[in-house]
Amino acid sequence: MTEESKAYNEVSPEDINAWIADYQLNQNNEAQEKLVLHYQKLIESLAYKYSKGQAHHEDLVQVGMVGLLGAIKRFDVSFERKFEAFLVPTVIGEIKRYLRDKTWSVHVPRRIKEIGPKIKKANEDLTNELGRSPQISEIANRLEVTDEDVLEAMEMGQSYNALSVDHTIEADKDGSTVTLLDIMGQSEEGYDLTEKRMILEKILPILTEREREIIQYTFISGLSQKETGEKIGLSQMHVSRLQRTAIKKLKEAAMK
Repeated sequence: MTEESKAYNEVSPEDINAWIADYQLNQNNEAQEKLVLHYQKLIESLAYKYSKGQAHHEDLVQVGMVGLLGAIKRFDVSFERKFEAFLVPTVIGEIKRYLRDKTWSVHVPRRIKEIGPKIKKANEDLTNELGRSPQISEIANRLEVTDEDVLEAMEMGQSYNALSVDHTIEADKDGSTVTLLDIMGQSEEGYDLTEKRMILEKILPILTEREREIIQYTFISGLSQKETGEKIGLSQMHVSRLQRTAIKKLKEAAMK
C-alpha cells in the first residue's frame, strides 16, 4: 500500500466533516484542498463512467470538480449521514446536466433533450410488455406527450454527435467514395460581387459624366482623390465634393 492510498484510507468521516466545517465557517482553503485531493479519484471515476474515455473526459472531470466544490459548500455536517451520500448524486447531476446542455452538435430545445432518455426506457418497457416494438402513439401515451414530441425527439437525437467533414460516403455502385467536404456547398464571393456590379451598372446613368468619371477612378481604379484630380484637371477638394454628391445619388437610387 502506497503512502497516498494509506493516507486516503485513514481519513475518517469525522475528519471529512471537520474539514467541511472548517471551510464553511472559516473559508480555510487548506481544508478545501484536502477535500479536493481526497475525492479526486472518486470524481475521475464518476467522470469516466459517463465519458468511457472519450475526448470530453477531461471536461467531465472539471464539471465533477465543480460539483464537488458546490457539495462542500452546501453539505450540512449536522446530518447523520456520510458526505459521500450527498456528494455522489450532486456530482452525477452536474455531469448529466452538462451532457444534456453542452454536448449536442446543434441547438436542441431542453424539453426534447429531456424526453430523449425517457423514450428509450419507454420503448424497452413497452417492447417487453407487448412482445413487439411499440408504435409512436403508444410511446407518446406512456410518456404523456404528443406523437409530434416523440418524433421530434427521435429525429433530434441523431444530432447528438456531428460527423467529421472527412467522413467518407459511397458515391456510386462501384464503391467509389467521397468525403462530406467534397460535396459541401461553399460560399462564392464572386456571386456577391457580380450582383453588386450589376446594381451599380444599372444606377450609374443617373450620374453626370464627370461624377461617373470620379467614381470610376476612385472606386474601381483605386486612385486617390488627389491622383484623380490630377487626371481630370480638378482640385482635390472639388473631386471630394463631387464624389460625395455621386455617392449620395447612388445610395438613394439603390434604396428605391
